Amino acid sequence: MPQNEETQRFEEELGAVLRSAGDGFAVDDRRELVAGGLQRGRRRLVRRRLAVTGGVLALAAVGIGGAYGGSLLGPAGQATTTSVAAPPQPRQGNGAAEPGKVPPGEATIPVKDIAAVLKSNTPAGRWQFDDLDGVGQSVTGVYDDGNGKAGVSVGLFRAGTTGEAGKDQVTCPDRALVRYDRCASELLPGGDRFMVLQGYEYPDGREETKNWRAVLLTKDGFLVDASEYNAAAEKGAAITRENPPFSASQLKTLVTADAWRPLIARLPQLPTKPGTGEAHLPAVPSAAAVQATLRSLLPQGLTVQSHGGGDGHGYVVVDDGKGASMVGVDVQPRSGKIADLFTGDDVVTLPDGTKVKSTQRAGEKGGAGVVWWNVDTLSPQGFRVIVSAFNSGAQYSAATRAEPVLTMEQLKAIALSPKWKKLPLK
Repeated sequence: MPQNEETQRFEEELGAVLRSAGDGFAVDDRRELVAGGLQRGRRRLVRRRLAVTGGVLALAAVGIGGAYGGSLLGPAGQATTTSVAAPPQPRQGNGAAEPGKVPPGEATIPVKDIAAVLKSNTPAGRWQFDDLDGVGQSVTGVYDDGNGKAGVSVGLFRAGTTGEAGKDQVTCPDRALVRYDRCASELLPGGDRFMVLQGYEYPDGREETKNWRAVLLTKDGFLVDASEYNAAAEKGAAITRENPPFSASQLKTLVTADAWRPLIARLPQLPTKPGTGEAHLPAVPSAAAVQATLRSLLPQGLTVQSHGGGDGHGYVVVDDGKGASMVGVDVQPRSGKIADLFTGDDVVTLPDGTKVKSTQRAGEKGGAGVVWWNVDTLSPQGFRVIVSAFNSGAQYSAATRAEPVLTMEQLKAIALSPKWKKLPLK
């Protein structure tokens, strides 16, 4: 998609929604700076992945722990990096910071070491890497076994202090949200979890670029995340082969290789709450609480066909007898410094200071005739609730009705409900 002004603004909003653990912290608080660095690393894991999830809200509603698909590859096979928590740092190829300029909390693993493990745990072939001189936590390259070039990426991340924190990363996604041919997950001996997802870069099928992804989640909360394509780059490159080069079993061999262990051990520690051993991460309502509250706020007469989500966000697919419609919500009790997103003619300030931004636009995932209606609210205390609705049961499938099942006023009423602030946080 061309990076026009509208798309850039959408990406800025999307980045702000990704639970801002490092947003708004004072620069003289070292522990919070580390949290910001870790958040930037985790955003790199999430951001490109949204293209494959279809996102719950196109998506304003995917949290850090609940995204699938995608990789670290940019339009030309280069790594992508964004951060709402801090300005982008100077980067070399593969998303690595320049030597001597590594921000606090950023990984300092030599990129060449990540590439070496990648090469030694995949079948023989020719590799091309953009730059192996920097440090970071990911590598991207182009692999050629003689049957066509393929973009490949591997990233190393922390999901939390235990494997439970990242279990959504290794859980097969809802087919209402994601288009894929096959997905399998398993609990490995010793307590690690593994998932392989054979899907597509474009959920709407406008191009048949395949994205096969494998993730290992260790029992102590580390992620090894690998993606491959049947093209030399994630986007904007011609298809070079029928399938990506590595089979599901070869992807498993790659991400479960023992050689990753010394590297992931070098990832920065998650900050912990003073006096506890608990990770210092933003508190959000539970998945069950969010979904139950969303359903309680829906108008009468709707049939719920499916529902899902994760901590802090959820969705339902409902039908009033006139066609399926997806409705989703994201609840961010601590949204950080994002007030600059609430400007323009489509923003109204209520008497209590809450800002309400209402937008209607075409869907972002290519489903024919899909429209996206969105109400985004931000209280003076930084409590943010976003509610969206689509005129389809899935963003990548064609519209099932002329308009979403809820009106803009109904979306606004749901977003401003006092129930959200009363939910217990975890």
